[in-house]
Amino acid sequence: MGRSIQQIEHLSLEAWPALEQRVYDGWIVRFANSYTRRSNSISPVDSSSLPVAEKITSCEALYRERGQRTVFKMTSEVFPHNLDDILAENGYIKEAPTRVQQRLTLVNVELPSLKTVSISQQFNDDWLHLYCRSNNLDICHLPTMQRMLNRIAPAQGFATLYHEGQMAAVGLGVVTGDVLWFFDVATDVALRNRGLGKQLMLHLIQWGKANGATTAYLQVMADNAPAVRLYEKLGFREIYEYWYRVKTDV
Repeated sequence: MGRSIQQIEHLSLEAWPALEQRVYDGWIVRFANSYTRRSNSISPVDSSSLPVAEKITSCEALYRERGQRTVFKMTSEVFPHNLDDILAENGYIKEAPTRVQQRLTLVNVELPSLKTVSISQQFNDDWLHLYCRSNNLDICHLPTMQRMLNRIAPAQGFATLYHEGQMAAVGLGVVTGDVLWFFDVATDVALRNRGLGKQLMLHLIQWGKANGATTAYLQVMADNAPAVRLYEKLGFREIYEYWYRVKTDV
C-alpha cells in the first residue's frame, strides 16, 4: 500500500527543517526568517477541533509578530477539508503550485557515468556559494540557510559534481527511514544543459540506496519545465500537487 499525502507531508517536514516549529491543534506552524516557503508556513496536515476562524487569527498574529506574511501550505488533504475555500474567501491568494514526484523504486537504477562526485555529511563554503550563485539567492538569507542545513537530523548527503576540474553542480539528499528526499539541486549557469544535474542525482540515488532508501521523492515548481523534464528522465512521476495560500498584508 502506498503512502497517503498526509504521511508524505510529515516525512517532508522531517527532512527539511525550520528554525522554529510548533503544533497548534493539528496544524504545524513553522518559522525560518522568511527563507523558503516550506519553512515559513502552516501545514494543516492533522485533524483538529478548534474553530477554524480562531486558529487562522491566532496564526496570523504569530506571523505578524515576526514581520512575516501568513502562509499556508495546502494539499487536497488538509484539515478542515474546506480550508482552501475559507482562506480564499479571507483574501489569501494562491501561489507557487508545486508537484510532488516519486521514483517508486531505487532498484536497477542506471549507473552514473565516470564524473567526479563527492558526497559528504557536511556542507562547506564552496557548496553553499555555488548553490546561492546558481539560484540568485539573496546573500541576506545565507546565515539562515546555514542554520537550517545544520539542523537536518536524518542522514544527509551534500553532493558536489566536478566537470573539467571545477565545481559544476551541487545537491542535497536526505534519507528519512526508507525514503530519499532531494533538495537544493543546482547546476552552474554556464554549465547547464549538459546532463550534469542528472549525473549528480544518479550518484545521490546510489548514496540513498546505500543508506537504506528504497524510494525517492522530490518537489518541483510546476512551471519549472527543464527540471520536470530532467526528473521524468530519471523515472520520477507526479503523485500530487501542493500550493500556498498567502496573506499579502503583514
